[in-house]
Amino acid sequence: MEIQSIKNRFGIIGNSPALNFALQVAAQVAGTDLTVLINGESGVGKEAFSMIIHALSARKHNSFIAVNCGAIPEGTIDSELFGHEKGSFTGAVDSRKGYFETVNGGTIFLDEIGEMPLGTQARLLRVLEAGEFIRVGSSKVQKTDVRVIAATNKDLLELTDKGKFREDLYYRLSTVPIRVPSLRDRKEDIPLLFRKFAVDFAERYKTAPVQLDEEAKNLLINYPWPGNVRELKNIAEQISVLSEDKHITAVTLRRFIPETSGNRLPMVVPGNTVNTINSPEFSNEREILYKLFFDMKKDVTELKKMFLEIIQNPAMASQQHAAFLNDLKELKPAEIFQAPAITAAQPMVIHNNNNGHDDIHHHEEVEESLNIMDKEKELIVKALKKHKGKRKDAASDLGISERTLYRKLKEYDINE
Repeated sequence: MEIQSIKNRFGIIGNSPALNFALQVAAQVAGTDLTVLINGESGVGKEAFSMIIHALSARKHNSFIAVNCGAIPEGTIDSELFGHEKGSFTGAVDSRKGYFETVNGGTIFLDEIGEMPLGTQARLLRVLEAGEFIRVGSSKVQKTDVRVIAATNKDLLELTDKGKFREDLYYRLSTVPIRVPSLRDRKEDIPLLFRKFAVDFAERYKTAPVQLDEEAKNLLINYPWPGNVRELKNIAEQISVLSEDKHITAVTLRRFIPETSGNRLPMVVPGNTVNTINSPEFSNEREILYKLFFDMKKDVTELKKMFLEIIQNPAMASQQHAAFLNDLKELKPAEIFQAPAITAAQPMVIHNNNNGHDDIHHHEEVEESLNIMDKEKELIVKALKKHKGKRKDAASDLGISERTLYRKLKEYDINE
């Protein structure tokens, strides 16, 4: 089948070489039973490619099911995929067929395959190699004829190096890899996609379709689109609904598009300068915070040294005091009240003896751990204690999903 006819049939918009190549590979592999691994960022349309492969295959009249491996809890994913027997675990009041049994003869799309637990990966490998599976709580081997299409937005080879993904499963899944390009890698398709979405929403909401001027088009094309086609569609819908003027300028468009897709949190760095965080040195927000706390701790240490010098040399006290007042005058009110964070180091203790002399004793400073994993584990334990073991409330307090919290509990071996 020609690429253009595939686009027309499945509503694919775009003419970039990378997109055309991905569609060509999908069309060529569709007629086989080979396992396919679709790679691409979130929002590029990986599930659409899986449906194209199924619809062009000999299995097109049989079942197709899409399973998000990241959305199923680790304790139930085996049951969902392979089924279970009655009484095999608490709550298993009846036997149940899994997807590999109900979709026999069809196609199963395993999205976010990188989130699949290692135990389930071993079961899946057996299905791919021998077409066999065993229900949870059973010893009977069953046969299945299911084509597997997997997708991921992660680097599976990197996960194999970390021991989080089976290497043999990776090579079994990636018999035919398909790379779906991100939206910023096919900039020539962005105006076409926006116009298609604008027309669709105009028909849905019974309004005139919005149109972009040249400056707005350039702004649209040069935006990095971290959410890819999904984000572009959301922006088009927002503009179609909220904009009273259907002729969109760059000024209007900026109200709907974020100024930058990067992290804009400020950070204190050596030299008392403030920079925008967009450096690859910092991989996530926790590292930024720990860096900030570490720098604040150094500032407190410097203050303690200066205070000690003043006590030991009273003659310098008046000079230091005058210098301090001069610096204070130059500060803005907001800067004066930015107090440093309290560190875990032991304070300096000053005792006054009967002779009228100050005895200065230093307690040894105990360096706290700056390991990110230790801090993360400590925060999780504190959140669970605060909410009396309620995972949902603890996850909400930590700003993570309940599924991520469950995985962290396993990873750090935290007993609730």
